[in-house]
Amino acid sequence: MAGLSGWARGRFHYAWIVIAVIFLVMLITAAIRAAPSVMMVPLESEFGWSRSMISSALAINLALFGLMGPFAAAAMLRFGLRRTVLSALALLAVSVALSSQMRSNWQLQLLWGLMVGCATGATAMTLGASVVNRWFVQHRGLAMGLLTASSATGQLVFLPLMAWLTGEHGWRGTVWLIAGCIACVFPLVWRLLPERPDSIGLRPLGEQDNTPPPAATHHNPIRIAFSALHAASRSGDFWLLFASFFVCGASTNGYIGTHFIAMCGDYGLTPVRGASLLAAMGMFDLLGTTLSGWLSDRFAPQVLLFFYYGLRGLALLYLPQAFGLEYFYGLPLFTLFYGLDWVATVPPTVKLTTGVFGSEQAPVVFGWIVAGHQLGAAFAALGAGLLRNSLGSYTAATMISGGLCLLAAVLVLRIGRWVSASGRAA
Repeated sequence: MAGLSGWARGRFHYAWIVIAVIFLVMLITAAIRAAPSVMMVPLESEFGWSRSMISSALAINLALFGLMGPFAAAAMLRFGLRRTVLSALALLAVSVALSSQMRSNWQLQLLWGLMVGCATGATAMTLGASVVNRWFVQHRGLAMGLLTASSATGQLVFLPLMAWLTGEHGWRGTVWLIAGCIACVFPLVWRLLPERPDSIGLRPLGEQDNTPPPAATHHNPIRIAFSALHAASRSGDFWLLFASFFVCGASTNGYIGTHFIAMCGDYGLTPVRGASLLAAMGMFDLLGTTLSGWLSDRFAPQVLLFFYYGLRGLALLYLPQAFGLEYFYGLPLFTLFYGLDWVATVPPTVKLTTGVFGSEQAPVVFGWIVAGHQLGAAFAALGAGLLRNSLGSYTAATMISGGLCLLAAVLVLRIGRWVSASGRAA
């Protein structure tokens, strides 16, 4: 680590190496998050589990993924970022590998619901916010945009491969692929991720020389998390951020991310075709989210969020018609507009959170906002499965998801009205 830091000095700030390492961690997390959409139909066929039973495990996973966020951020403050991430990666590798041996639905609930859900809470958006706030003063929006784009890259790289592996070798091939990737990224975190910039004699990128270092905390992580929630919950902005991110999770990970491949099957499309469309969304999201980070450094984040949620809502309302149209005006058009918007909401949401609550408290507060995101995802994953079972199609779930996005587009205009485009309180 010291050698690489010395080599980087004078060429570029080591913060960009940290971004690269965390990008890989979050990319593998994105692959784990995408895997259930490929595994849902094979699990249903092999074990006879209903879609609602499988969706319930995924709902637990998504809810815990979010609920663990603030406690993971607090653990990073108390025990260290590096130690927390390594522990989470070890738990992920073990639980994913063990799932290859599952035979009963309770094992699915335990391994993919409880264990994977808890561990991914420390290796996704909350981790990105913690790293960006530790290592960057300048270019925070761009850095967060790059890390958020890892979810798009994960889809782009892994979804077609996982769909092919599942078709050729069964769902266990996907499980072993993911476990192997986690094992590969573990030593990179061990060797290349410093705890803080001052651990290798640096300051955060763009920080003034006379800025005092952050105070160390010795409180219990549970106390840190709930203290941050208590303070933030007295702000109306917190609840607006929480509600809008609830809709974000419901309309992305929870609905499209979980059910899109199965939805394509209802219209006669193969799982590989559905996975390819999701991967294409990931390609557009890589562009859209990176651009969103750049825009977040320059424009009012509330306005950006208004357009993001509004366009996503319109795209979802269009989706049922898209399956009946051919050429560019059908699914390709939906894929383009929805993909550009998939997680473009994250950089401006982080910017608003930092502007309202300050850079030290922002990661833990953002962890609670991510909890709202994943509660929304759990709500949509389970709700869409139940609606599909009872109505025989996903149309009603799609309409509800699109309507919620349009509502969120209105709500975000009221967030942090005194926060400037730079993310600071005016």
